[in-house]
Amino acid sequence: MEQTMSKNAKPLLMMKALVLAYAVTGILLLVLAFLLYKLGLGESQVNLGIMVIYILSSLLGGFYMGKKVKIRRFLWGMGLGVGYACLLTAVTFLTEHQMRGDMKEMALLFFLCTIGGALGGMLS
Repeated sequence: MEQTMSKNAKPLLMMKALVLAYAVTGILLLVLAFLLYKLGLGESQVNLGIMVIYILSSLLGGFYMGKKVKIRRFLWGMGLGVGYACLLTAVTFLTEHQMRGDMKEMALLFFLCTIGGALGGMLS
């Protein structure tokens, strides 16, 4: 017999996974800042590090979501990635009061977060 979750539990799981992904982002950004301070990384290295952090964070959130939901893991992970990208965009807008970057950068952010979340869901 297949275990099913109530419909009310899934949004709560999504919120927990988003908080987990955002916490991982904060920790990894602190590590990147420390490396920047100690090693004097260049701008391109820091930008690459930020992209890797976004992928890892959404992958971990998608993995968590896939483990908890157990059905349609790929789609739930993908949804987590989209939600994570939306959360990053909202936080950036709220802190800077403007949209940073152009449409190409925004599309890349959404693509990387969505793929990361989907991959995390598939690996769970």
